[in-house]
Amino acid sequence: MDDSETYLLLLLADSNLPTGSFVASSGFESYVKHGFISSGSATDGTINFVHDSLGTYARSALPFVSDVHRVVATYSAQEEPLIDAALADIVALDELYEAMTLNHVTKRASKSQGVALLTLYSKGFSRPTKGPQPPHEARLATLVDRLKLMIRREETHGHLPICWGVLTGALGLSLERSQFLHLFLHARSLLSAGVRLNTLGPYNAQQILLHAVRPLVEAETVRCKDLRTLLTTESAHDSSWSDEDVAGPATTWPLGEILATRHDLQHSRIFNS
Repeated sequence: MDDSETYLLLLLADSNLPTGSFVASSGFESYVKHGFISSGSATDGTINFVHDSLGTYARSALPFVSDVHRVVATYSAQEEPLIDAALADIVALDELYEAMTLNHVTKRASKSQGVALLTLYSKGFSRPTKGPQPPHEARLATLVDRLKLMIRREETHGHLPICWGVLTGALGLSLERSQFLHLFLHARSLLSAGVRLNTLGPYNAQQILLHAVRPLVEAETVRCKDLRTLLTTESAHDSSWSDEDVAGPATTWPLGEILATRHDLQHSRIFNS
């Protein structure tokens, strides 16, 4: 990993990025309110939730991150980029993720955070100087702007894994780092929610993030890094596939889906989702 990619990882891992992740608990608030964490084992209960949530999220979201990242990388490498074809692939993946997301609460949070990532690229990672952009960056900026416009017109949804693939692909972050960082940020947001819900303290959260979460993120990245949706041309002809691979994304934790769905039924809530 070169210095430019290291610096980019530091920027993307900054908790101050205006992506709206702090308003979502990914079902953790509902999990706590429904009594799945006792006061005597709050730390263990939080780790258990992170384990289960990270497992199902990796299996359901990472194939979309991977396929969108490949679409953007292919578009970026074309001498005469076909923007309409790239957008069609991204929209098709976005529609599939919408269909596979089982509850309205998760959909709502995913769309809100997704479009925030595209805005981050346009306003936060664009060059501050006026004047013409390098052709490569201009093409990618046009792709992001077209996608944002389609989301505003409600021609597509703009889900978080889709927009994360677009963002990291446009920034030139490697697929491997994009996958790992996406899962890390999901786990970190769960622990941040735990601090706000008072299931653990800030020092304990950092301890868990270092010692308990790292092996979970590494294991789930390895387990799911080669999964694809098989929806795009790049995905369907990926040479890394073998006959033993299980194709496609899947939800692996039904309880988490049920609890997330019940988030809006709580009498009082800290998080929007």
